[in-house]
Amino acid sequence: MKSYLTLIRQVLPYRKYVFLFAIFSVLTVVFSLVSLVLLVPFLELLFDKTPLVSEKPAFTISTSYFVQNFYYYLSIKIITAGKVAALGFFCVIVSCVFLLKNLFRYLALYVLSPLRNRLIFDLRDRLFQKLLNLPVSFFHKQSKGDLITKFTSDLTEIEYSIMNTLETSIQSPLNIVLFLGAMLFMSVKLTLFVFAMILVMALFIGRIGKSLKKENAQGKEVLGRLTAILDETISGIKIIQSYFSQDWIYDKFSIENKAYFDTFNSIYRKRDLSSPLTEFLAIIVVCIVLWFGGNLVLNGSDLTAPIFISFMVVFSQLIPPAKSFASAVYEIKKGMASYDRIQTIFQEESVQANKNGLPISCFEKSLTLSNISYTYPNTIAAAISNFNYEFLKGKKYAIVGQSGAGKSTLLDIILGFVQAEGEVRLDNELIGQYSLKDYRDLFGLVSQEAILFNYSISENISFDARKINVDQALVIGNSESFAHKLGSKVIGERGAFLSGGEKQRLTISRVAYRNPEIVLMDEATSALDSQNEHEVQLAMDNLLQNKTSIVIAHRLSTVRNADCILVMKQGRLIATGSHEELYSSSEDYKKMVDLQSLS
Repeated sequence: MKSYLTLIRQVLPYRKYVFLFAIFSVLTVVFSLVSLVLLVPFLELLFDKTPLVSEKPAFTISTSYFVQNFYYYLSIKIITAGKVAALGFFCVIVSCVFLLKNLFRYLALYVLSPLRNRLIFDLRDRLFQKLLNLPVSFFHKQSKGDLITKFTSDLTEIEYSIMNTLETSIQSPLNIVLFLGAMLFMSVKLTLFVFAMILVMALFIGRIGKSLKKENAQGKEVLGRLTAILDETISGIKIIQSYFSQDWIYDKFSIENKAYFDTFNSIYRKRDLSSPLTEFLAIIVVCIVLWFGGNLVLNGSDLTAPIFISFMVVFSQLIPPAKSFASAVYEIKKGMASYDRIQTIFQEESVQANKNGLPISCFEKSLTLSNISYTYPNTIAAAISNFNYEFLKGKKYAIVGQSGAGKSTLLDIILGFVQAEGEVRLDNELIGQYSLKDYRDLFGLVSQEAILFNYSISENISFDARKINVDQALVIGNSESFAHKLGSKVIGERGAFLSGGEKQRLTISRVAYRNPEIVLMDEATSALDSQNEHEVQLAMDNLLQNKTSIVIAHRLSTVRNADCILVMKQGRLIATGSHEELYSSSEDYKKMVDLQSLS
């Protein structure tokens, strides 16, 4: 129910479309009713099944008055113009009624189209905006395959299962209400009996729909795992083939594929059951109503044979919208499972940008970390433990340590990607007091993996279509030679058209374009060969001139000239100093240097 209310709230901004759709739908049903109600009494009079009414009945608020009044005007037309002329006139009236009915039906669909499409557009737009502003820690705990499934398959499910049934969800209830109203006008007793039958049928169908929603949610989870396996397989196809692990990875895929088959097999069987089951139940209800109504007519109650025939004609028109509504319930249950999955993203807390925070445009004194500790979710060992250090403006710092020492986590904490215990202060002010955008504008990050996008080089550097100062940034990053060759062409997915060294030099150019106060580098040369390392190192030297820098170093030869080297082990800062000082005082540092055969 909560999900339904959430969906209704999303429709509220477009209530004018809903209102117009409801109005046109009501007019559609009214003219449909008129065409049905006119038919039986006219045929009764035309073929002498009912005596012609020559005197206008006295006004009373009753069903019989309106019926007799209608008979009177039809009788006058037959008496004055003859049966053939009256039949022709009636055919013209019926044609006009059906023309108006279908005109209003088209207008209802016409105003519904922008509502249906706009809802999905806005949902997709808000979902992407939300995704862009979620903390980095969210992506650590989420499967990429599941996120992609939510953004693709689940949105498609909502579009087809919920939005495509929006017409039915609004129009069918209106049809049912108006048809029931007409039936109540004809016979209250018989209508209440029909309503009780429909209620029993709806409760029965609802139980099946509830299980359908649960199974569809399970199916989406399986699809997320399938997508994750596919993504990892494409990314790691070289490793899979080099180790001849095709059978192993296929077995993993096959298990999830079989689970997907079994789940959706059950879903489709239950969904396909809705139409024949509803039709069978409807026929049962019709037979029971025929028996019950026929008894009322034969036993001499207020229900006459013509009214009963009209009642059954109207009731026959009640079955299609009831059937459509029952099918819509199945589809909505199925789609709401996808909607609930998407809501889990909206319920995540976004990064607090603190737009009203203190403005800051330059780094003046120091960046201080006090008593910093952090443990990743679902882990026991701390990634960072009681870290304390002050980074001074204009100095070059290097952080070294074995894998898992907490070096990259430290950079994430400095940038505010993860919220750790302790305090991070910039120029003696807690970083949370600053505008997040202003604070991060002070930093430039070169990560170990070159993060590039399938756009042009200039767009990868500036993140817009402009080319202002891009050439200067290319020179600093030692990237101008290959950049000029590619020109405005895209660089391929994840920079596929570039070599490893070119990718890393391009990310350095990106930082140079930003011209930050503080440069953070996370093992920027660890995956490069000697030639590429040399070229990237030249780019790094150009970039770091007159900058405050914190460099995570894998190859210790790159950090010997740092003003201060920080040695980390198992999340703790265990030693600081110059290369010479640490080599003579720190066993851990000396061991690392000796292992790399440094002099």
